[in-house]
Amino acid sequence: MGYHLAGLDVVGVDVNPQPDYPFEFHQGDAVDFVRRHGAGFDLVHASWPCQSHSTLTKGTNRGRTYPDLIPAGRTALLATGRPYVIENVPSAPLRPDLVLCGEMFGLGVIRHRVFEVHGFPTLQTPHLRHRGRVAGVRHGRTHTGPYFAVYGQGGGKGTVPQWQTAMGIGWTSDRRVLAQAIPPAYTRHIGEQLLDHHRRAEVLAWAS
Repeated sequence: MGYHLAGLDVVGVDVNPQPDYPFEFHQGDAVDFVRRHGAGFDLVHASWPCQSHSTLTKGTNRGRTYPDLIPAGRTALLATGRPYVIENVPSAPLRPDLVLCGEMFGLGVIRHRVFEVHGFPTLQTPHLRHRGRVAGVRHGRTHTGPYFAVYGQGGGKGTVPQWQTAMGIGWTSDRRVLAQAIPPAYTRHIGEQLLDHHRRAEVLAWAS
């Protein structure tokens, strides 16, 4: 949605059905789709599953194994010769070209995410100081604050409407989908910079 709001046409790919997805959608293996079709796009964005690198996996869910598509996915992306973006959690093995937080965009989530950006420059938005705590129950104590923890079910987490508002997502009420998403403000920020880069390149080419 963020790329759409920036002015790009969007095509989505996922191995599972996504009935609420608001744009053209192809169900299938995303890495294979990149290998076969990635070169035909102006930008490929990859949000590979984050569970293998998440803090929860290293703590509460220790011992469970999850797929790590970053190595094979990066190889496929590089082979396209096209600009790409890989997004994941801060502990993932990505080059941290861009680190975004919900507070940078006035959202009701913190949700730090790292972006490896290849093929165009990006502007790092200043990381603003958080305004308070994440609301919910922590170690038996209930906390209030301006942010929601958009994942899981327990711990005094917010309602679906609160999650939608906090994330800036209104096209789905599926709690699982909301928990897996990133705020569209993040990709709008990146998409606008991609388009600005193309416009500057066109001006320079005309001037030369």
